[in-house]
Amino acid sequence: MQKKHIAGLAACLVLPVLLAAVVWLFLWTRIPDEIYAEEGTSLEGLLSYPLDEVIEEEVVTVLGQDSSNIPQGQVRICCSLFGVIPVKDVEVTLCEEKKVWAGGEPVGIYMKTDGVLVVGTGEITQADGTVLEPARNIVRSGDYILEANGQKTETKEDLISCLAQCAGSDVVLAVNRGGEVSSIRLSPVLTAQQDYKLGIWVRDDTQGIGTLTYVDEEGNFGALGHGISDVDTGTLLELQEGTLYRTNILSVIKGTQGIPGELSGVIRYAGEEIIGTIAENTQTGIFGNLNRHQEEYEKGELVEIAYKQDVETGPAVIRSSVSGELKEYDIVIEKVRVSDREVNKSMVIRITDPELLEITGGIVQGMWVSYNWDNTGKPDFSRVSGVAPLH
Repeated sequence: MQKKHIAGLAACLVLPVLLAAVVWLFLWTRIPDEIYAEEGTSLEGLLSYPLDEVIEEEVVTVLGQDSSNIPQGQVRICCSLFGVIPVKDVEVTLCEEKKVWAGGEPVGIYMKTDGVLVVGTGEITQADGTVLEPARNIVRSGDYILEANGQKTETKEDLISCLAQCAGSDVVLAVNRGGEVSSIRLSPVLTAQQDYKLGIWVRDDTQGIGTLTYVDEEGNFGALGHGISDVDTGTLLELQEGTLYRTNILSVIKGTQGIPGELSGVIRYAGEEIIGTIAENTQTGIFGNLNRHQEEYEKGELVEIAYKQDVETGPAVIRSSVSGELKEYDIVIEKVRVSDREVNKSMVIRITDPELLEITGGIVQGMWVSYNWDNTGKPDFSRVSGVAPLH
């Protein structure tokens, strides 16, 4: 009898602890790590939570704290369960009010890598017919070759020239691997064509068609909504320099379930077609400055930007040029994922516009999303938010 009593008492103690742990884990995954907000925004009610009745917030200002490594313009919201059990600290970056011209126009992209990118290694047939793979397990996909025998390698041609000069002697490569630069020694192989090779597949540039997201009043732009990654290695490309060009869309390949659609177009790599320079290639897009033909992309009214916690479900529009002209198409925002750690998957949308469905099959990779602050349809509340890629 006593054992049953003890077991029952233990169950009464363990079950609440397990329940609290489940609730804690659920909330931890739903609360974002960081958010951005406009200066002057009330922090009260800035975040919304599932089970918000059990969450208590404490706002901590970190400005002026010499011991803090958090830059000025940030505050921290400390979230706790019933004000007792800490759940997560949310870093809030306060930003100046900003307005932009909405994009949706296609642009041509050319980007040079910072060093020569290693795509992979391969076998080489020597002059005597034997097969070797000299770079195997020495260089890796995603490495950037910065120098060869002390000479800078900004292009594939630089690397080929260095190999020709080495006359078969070892080559020392300065390689950037994950942000750390180290030296690697390789022995070239003489091929049947009497030239020396290392057995490395490399790339030094990339190009394609994307969608302009916005242009601000200083001519700064954002585009794509995702980073440019190498098609073979899947890694974000290290940018040395990049250029934005005018482009023309020639055709649209319809998307199907599980397979996104594709735009086909032409980029004219001529000086008069340049519209700007690319300064950054990040996970959330490419960024830079328009320095030519800027007036072509400053159309319509300036609109205030919105942050992800501002976005609400309901009717919205996509701006796109898939038809050959810049138009807005109806969609519905069905879900907003404020806490999603995948920065490119913060919204679930459903395309409802018949014309866009007919053109693209419903899967649109490049978009400018506009929605109403209170879903009333009042244009005074129109804001811009979010961009997805358009390859």
